[in-house]
Amino acid sequence: MTPLHLGSLHPFEQALTLLLAFGPFVLLALVVRHRRRRDHADG
Repeated sequence: MTPLHLGSLHPFEQALTLLLAFGPFVLLALVVRHRRRRDHADG
């Protein structure tokens, strides 16, 4: 059985897909950077 192709994604759907795919990693990087700066300032 071959999967059906529904065509290209709408620009809003592309943006939402990118946000869901890479958003958690960007958020994690920001948190790590913030914590490192705070720890460095305390030390």
